[in-house]
Amino acid sequence: MAKSKSTAFFCKECGYESSKWLGQCPACKEWNTMVEAPLVKKESSGRAALSGISGVSGNLRMTRPVKLEEVSLNDQDRISTGYKELDRVLGSGIVAGSLVLVGGDPGIGKSTLLLQVCRNLARDGHRVLYISGEESLKQIKMRASRIGEISGELYFLCETNLDTIGECIRENKPEIVIIDSIQTMFCESGNSAPGSMSQVRESTNVLMQIAKGLGIAIFIVGHVTKEGVVAGPRMLEHMVDTVLYFEGERNASYRILRGVKNRFGSTNEIGVFEMAEHGLVEVPNPSEYLLSGRPEEASGAVVACSIEGTRPILLEVQALVTQTNFGMPRRTAAGTDYNRVNLLMAVLEKRCRYEMSRYDAYINIAGGVKMNEPALDLAIVLALVSSMKDRAVNPKTIIFGEVGLSGEVRAVSMAEQRVNEAIKLGFESCILPKVNLDKLKKYSEITLYGVSNVREAIALI
Repeated sequence: MAKSKSTAFFCKECGYESSKWLGQCPACKEWNTMVEAPLVKKESSGRAALSGISGVSGNLRMTRPVKLEEVSLNDQDRISTGYKELDRVLGSGIVAGSLVLVGGDPGIGKSTLLLQVCRNLARDGHRVLYISGEESLKQIKMRASRIGEISGELYFLCETNLDTIGECIRENKPEIVIIDSIQTMFCESGNSAPGSMSQVRESTNVLMQIAKGLGIAIFIVGHVTKEGVVAGPRMLEHMVDTVLYFEGERNASYRILRGVKNRFGSTNEIGVFEMAEHGLVEVPNPSEYLLSGRPEEASGAVVACSIEGTRPILLEVQALVTQTNFGMPRRTAAGTDYNRVNLLMAVLEKRCRYEMSRYDAYINIAGGVKMNEPALDLAIVLALVSSMKDRAVNPKTIIFGEVGLSGEVRAVSMAEQRVNEAIKLGFESCILPKVNLDKLKKYSEITLYGVSNVREAIALI
């Protein structure tokens, strides 16, 4: 009798399972994504993973179909984290029974942020359990001493065995659980090492069953790869309800929390934090923060306005154009799409007769913020021309608009909110698409210049 295989091949992108290696995944059609991993015993998954947890019967969900009128919603279904920036990204608070994945580079502040959230929740009377598989209790206490006094029902556990963690959750019955991190957790029934693809997938499945079965909100910290995505199978992001990424340079003080998936709110919102001596601090006005310290009369620097969700954010676009010493000019883009910059330079060369092929070009979004909204096109174009001509743009001017391949300036959404934000910060003039100008004639606090193509915009600087 043939012996059953103990390993199988899994797709890193979608989790498709195969008994043999395949060059292309049949499910997601990606190439070279199949990796070998040990099989997990069947009894460790699904309802069996929840055996011994009180309050969970054989049926995790109601088997009787109901109408939507029978489902009640109220404000108490959301729990405030104590940070408006985080609540904004989550969709106005934490939802009971949700599974939230938080990813980010090492040392970016994921554990610090979640520990501060735990402090706020415990102070407001919620029962919180913080489970760490990476730090000892002494290390957690040292971290906690930097963020301030902790009071209330906040409990800590250093454990990596999910069977033990499940028993602890059953005994303590917390409202919110923090898992730091998913790559250190393991199920005893699995015969692979912690952090492997099968263990990460199985551990997430067990936590998902606990969250949905007991109505507990669980935050999972995930390590990221060098490409910036959460380590492990891609299906990990599909299993959870919300995926948050903590971005920013380790050498800079700011941090941006961005939602890339959210079943309970918008995925376009961002939260801005600053790393201070006593932990992370909210930045309620990111525009003022990102524009602080900018040069007044420097060429190649213009102020643009981007929309993230419902929030307008003013930022500085910097360009440096210098004559190249090589046959192929160099192009660099930091904070925006590199290919988009090349496209805009081609528009300048073809439509405006600027010989951009003779110049090196460097584009930077000051503050390290990453923005790819098309409304930044016009600001990038004018920054390039300003640097090329060594002519400074009025520092009290704000610029936004999408640029097409024919050199036309196209309309952008939420123009009124962008102009309002500029008025609040004291800007005196605005260069914007002419199509948006008709709806903004009521503003007398700021001078509006509507342009229909790139040449008209260049003539204004």
